[in-house]
Amino acid sequence: MNTIRIGLLGAGDVADLHAEAVNGLYGAELKGLWNRTAEKGRAKAAKYGCKTYESEDDLFNDPEIDAVFILTNMETHCEYTIRAAKAGKHVLVEKPAASNIEELKKMQDAVSETGIKCMPVHNYIYENGIKRTHSMIRNGQLGEITQFYMLYNIQHAEEIRAKYPGVIRQILTHHSYTMLYLAGRPKSISCFKSTINGTIAPQENVAMANMKMENGALSHLSASFANDDHSGDPWTCAIKVIGTKGSTRYSYRDWVINERNGAHSQTYHCYPESIKNTATHFIDNVLRHGEEPLSSLEDAITCQRIIEACEQSVEEGIHVNF
Repeated sequence: MNTIRIGLLGAGDVADLHAEAVNGLYGAELKGLWNRTAEKGRAKAAKYGCKTYESEDDLFNDPEIDAVFILTNMETHCEYTIRAAKAGKHVLVEKPAASNIEELKKMQDAVSETGIKCMPVHNYIYENGIKRTHSMIRNGQLGEITQFYMLYNIQHAEEIRAKYPGVIRQILTHHSYTMLYLAGRPKSISCFKSTINGTIAPQENVAMANMKMENGALSHLSASFANDDHSGDPWTCAIKVIGTKGSTRYSYRDWVINERNGAHSQTYHCYPESIKNTATHFIDNVLRHGEEPLSSLEDAITCQRIIEACEQSVEEGIHVNF
């Protein structure tokens, strides 16, 4: 088996999970990384057992790199995806895949022109429980889908939240990908947002969207950085699909380790595992066996349209036809 060699652009917290996945996967090698802050990059490279690059171009132009994981801030994703594609490197790009639809279409054109594989991350849909739900829906075991719910309640300290966009772009993007995978496309959207204690980070930290789907089902998407949920059967991160013949539930709370993990006060084990599942699927299924990713750039465009419709609904106080 030929070894697939990976380069990382960016060495933040999520890079730790991707590096762990690559280093633990037979037939894959983490060749090196570039990070905007060189000192941090060298420290992470020592941790991962790989080399560092002096510039992005050094990484893109390295003939020993087969694929690039773009793990930098959202505003750079379009540029780096296009540069990677022109260098003949396959691309895994973290979410949100780009800042707007125009950027996503430019990325799509570059991928089409060069023939490389590009997989936008959506880690939830690579989780076994979510894939099982998808299979049950496709096989008709749940009957006609009537309702989809995805709820997220994890308090983030304001200094952490200040680094992120509001929860509509940071979290409802997750929700939109998952809804698209399980329940299909929306037909109309209403959204509300609120900022609870905005003294440091003024962007919204609570948002809810209600949608009518093309298939007639109703969806509710909810996200909050402002609070945890410690009640019985808590909605830390919960996904529920209800149909005329059955229903399914997925919850972060089913796998919990009592130690901090990044912005989370506990380790919700399925979250880091889902990131690793995404990297594994990209290397083994997409690159090695030529399968299509479960999440495409076309999906990313649809999800960006959902996010922008949510923002329009909030801004104008209207119900948006999708």
